[in-house]
Amino acid sequence: MRNIVVISAHPDDEILGVGGTLLKHKKNGDKIYWLITTNIFENQGFSKERISSRQKEIKKISEALSVEKVFMLNYPTMSLSTSTLIEMVPKISKIFIEIEPEIVYCLNRSDAHSDHRITFDAVMACTKSFRYPFIKQVLMYECISETEFAPQLPEKVFTPNYFVDISSFLEEKTNLMKIYESELGKHPFPRSLKNIEALATFRGASVGVEYAEAFQLIKYIDK
Repeated sequence: MRNIVVISAHPDDEILGVGGTLLKHKKNGDKIYWLITTNIFENQGFSKERISSRQKEIKKISEALSVEKVFMLNYPTMSLSTSTLIEMVPKISKIFIEIEPEIVYCLNRSDAHSDHRITFDAVMACTKSFRYPFIKQVLMYECISETEFAPQLPEKVFTPNYFVDISSFLEEKTNLMKIYESELGKHPFPRSLKNIEALATFRGASVGVEYAEAFQLIKYIDK
């Protein structure tokens, strides 16, 4: 049994990028923790109804994945910046020390959304081996509508080198994504069920399985 933490800037990131893999961890009896760095508030123009429905979505997803604990940093969505890092790093550090994750799934460093990029930087600051010796794997995941729309510069492009066979979990993953109904659209909208399946098909074909999720391995410590 391993401790797993998945980091989202916004709820739905985790299902888009790691949904099938998390379901696989659940089946294997691993403990799953979920860290969400942003939230939505009325002073940003969100209605009370939308704020309430967002919290219900988080609850449904956490229950479906048997998440041990959800951590909310509650920074306003679309507000993360380099100045936020000073506050975020010690908060994430405290969470990591509490849960001692063996595997860390984090957003891609060069995603189009700045919330994703800042979240990545804060998380990476909390993966130093001499301070967090329990961490053995750190992986970046791709997030549809953010990873593929980032500038494809050679030094920042998402380069998958770690694949997880989710052939037995794709249907359940898409069902979980339906919980985030307001985030879905019809094809060719990037966050469509058709596109989610298409990406899983492509990643699976790359490694000889029916469906897969792809990651970029940042660190792997065999001990």
